[in-house]
This record gives sequence, C-alpha cells and structure tokens, in this order.
Amino acid sequence: MVTQAWLKQGIDGKMTQLAQEYHISRTFLYHLLSVATCQLEALFSDDKQRVQNGQRQFEQLLFLLRLEGKCSIASLSSILKALDYPPNSVGYLSEFFQRYGRLLPSTLSMGAQTVVFYLSDEIFASHTPILLTLDAQSTAILKIEWAADRLATTWQTHFETLDDHGFHHIGMASDRGVGLVSGYQAAYGESLWVSDQFHELQELLNRRRQ
Repeated sequence: MVTQAWLKQGIDGKMTQLAQEYHISRTFLYHLLSVATCQLEALFSDDKQRVQNGQRQFEQLLFLLRLEGKCSIASLSSILKALDYPPNSVGYLSEFFQRYGRLLPSTLSMGAQTVVFYLSDEIFASHTPILLTLDAQSTAILKIEWAADRLATTWQTHFETLDDHGFHHIGMASDRGVGLVSGYQAAYGESLWVSDQFHELQELLNRRRQ
C-alpha cells in the first residue's frame, strides 16, 4: 500500500509538472491519457473487447468532463465534436446522464446505524420542488427527491424514510420553511432544530431597519 501511494504521488507530481510546462489543465492531460489508453487497448485487443473497452472509456470520459471538469451539456457536446467523438449531440448527452441518474437510488443506505446531523432545504427545477437532506459533517447527500409539494406531511415522510435507511439524527439545521420545520417536528417531536446563520442574520437586519 505504501508503494502504491508513493507511485500515485509520483504520477500526480509528473502530471502537474507536464500541465505547468505546456500551460494546459490537468483535466485535459488526464483526458489525453484516457484517449491514449483507449487507443492502445483497441490496437492490442480482439474486436469484441475493443468495442466494450471503447464504450467504457467513452462513458468514463463523459463522466470525467461532467463531474470533474464541471462542463455544461452544451460545452461537453462542443468538446466531443471538436475531438470527432460521436454521438455528441446535446439531446443524446442529456438522455445519457438522465438514464444513469435514474439508476441511482434517491436515498443513501447504510449497512449499520449512522449518527448524523441533518442539513435540509428545498430547491427547485422547472418550478417543481426538490427536497434535499445532507450530512453536515461529510456533506454527503442522504436523500434527494422530486416532490409534489413542500407540506409538513411530505417532509415528515422524507425524514421517516431516512430512519428506515439506517440514519439516526441528532438534530437539523435549515431555514425557516414552514413545511420543512413542521415536518421535522412532526417526525421527531422536540428534537434539536437550529436556523441557518444566513437567515438569522437576515432577520436581524430586517429588525434593524424597523
């Protein structure tokens, strides 16, 4: 394990040195390495394995650019077109990520009971609420779901589902959303709840103006 860590550190250092020398990003350099590896596998593999490996490398490239490179779908499409990688349309890429997204569970499951402090909030996409709860320490997404509304009963079910997946909460921080706070209290009674500092300071500012 020490040898592997030393080797990885050496490779990362070399990649940083090359990136600085040629004034390119490390992400682009790792992409070139991925392409080169894919081509070598294609040259020295049989036809069936070549297709499988080529598709796997292509999908890895898409996730690398999207998650690590933080590329938008439109930018990702432009990059693939410039590299002459089909398929590269915005519609295909959008469907590709949606398809993989649908395979992921909306709630994280733990093998053993895990103590967490919740950070919960509501975000919106196409005017539809998305209920979101994070672990305050690791910022891992514990549960994210489309919801028909933001009522207390909906939030209560959200928290009870987390209980069923092995999470034991010790409190929650959130804004003062009526449904969110009421749903939390309906699920856990008088458990610890604190408002986030941004909204608390905003309330103090409003009172100062009064």
